[in-house]
Amino acid sequence: MRRALTDDGRPPLAASGLQLHDRLHAILASLERGEKRGPCPPPRARLKAILSQGLTQTAQLWPLVRAAYRWVKRAVQIRTNAQQLDGAGVKCHLRALLGAMTRHQPLRCPALASMLTHCRTVTQSSWPGLFHCYRIPDLPRTNNDLEQCFGAQRHHERRATGRKGASPALVLRGAVQLVSWAATRLRSWHGEELAPRNLQAWQELRHDLDRRRQQRVHRRRFRRDPDAYLTALEKGLLQLILPS
Repeated sequence: MRRALTDDGRPPLAASGLQLHDRLHAILASLERGEKRGPCPPPRARLKAILSQGLTQTAQLWPLVRAAYRWVKRAVQIRTNAQQLDGAGVKCHLRALLGAMTRHQPLRCPALASMLTHCRTVTQSSWPGLFHCYRIPDLPRTNNDLEQCFGAQRHHERRATGRKGASPALVLRGAVQLVSWAATRLRSWHGEELAPRNLQAWQELRHDLDRRRQQRVHRRRFRRDPDAYLTALEKGLLQLILPS
């Protein structure tokens, strides 16, 4: 019983609540089989009564949870992409699943309507970036894989620099540093391979990185001396307002 109650499972796909429900049913069935062989001791009888009461009072809740997790596991199967479909194929299957959830599930389980609305809203908000991993080889397919990639980079950076935390430059120049770090783990690169092929895109990237750096510089200046920073802004504003 203690093991069944304290097992957190492996969320989000291995629902600990469903696992607990199955284990409590197994314990109750074991107690009932024991009663057939003879009278149970009082502690076992009390345990059986508590389990039976709890499972009876919550019986109507579990079918809804199991129905929701069937949809979740179906979505996981689509995203796992065992058929090795391209991005368009995975997108088509996932759109069909969302359509089926919207059409049929609220009729069978009205209590799941709010969950389905939330699921559809979150999916639509992240829809543009869900399928890059099926178009770009070797791109991690899940947030966990991406977090492991970023975590490994932070780990090696801390070992190389002696920092306890990640460098602030990772926020400013992550679009370059992370790509460079991931690429150099695959193989060594020659000098001629590092030359930009698209000069305009390279210039736009440098401009964006410089813009982020300037924003951080302004924030630092304001924190150090807010009055002086605001005075400089006011002077610049007056120069723009006054006629030349």
